[in-house]
Amino acid sequence: MRGNMNLTSFTDYGLRMLMRMSSAPGRAFSTADLAEEFGLSRNHLTKIMQRLAQGGIVETRRGVNGGAVLHRDPAEIRLGEVVRLLEQGQALVECFGPEGGECTIEGCCRLKSRLRQAESRFIDDLNRSTLADIALPRQAAA
Repeated sequence: MRGNMNLTSFTDYGLRMLMRMSSAPGRAFSTADLAEEFGLSRNHLTKIMQRLAQGGIVETRRGVNGGAVLHRDPAEIRLGEVVRLLEQGQALVECFGPEGGECTIEGCCRLKSRLRQAESRFIDDLNRSTLADIALPRQAAA
């Protein structure tokens, strides 16, 4: 059970990649370069990039100058939107999951609605910031 507001590593790494990409919005970033910078598995980053592409946050391009590029201006990409996309399928608590868990107090639980409200406020609060707000400093050209 994830009873606190910890983000999954999937979301953590996804945000880090987007922070780097926001430093040069028009540039295509390869998963190999991003994996090297953050010391992460390329395979893991590829899965995260696929989710970001499915959600319309990035666009992936093939070819010599291929890689992932931000699909929109970083100032238009809200953090809550990104977190919601990346945390998809990760229930805050067991009873929010697709199977509903094995909870024995389902019928009389007054916690569930409060947790839903807290989760909603968490996303709303993140949505007050954009990728532009958390962009990493621009890297010097290699």
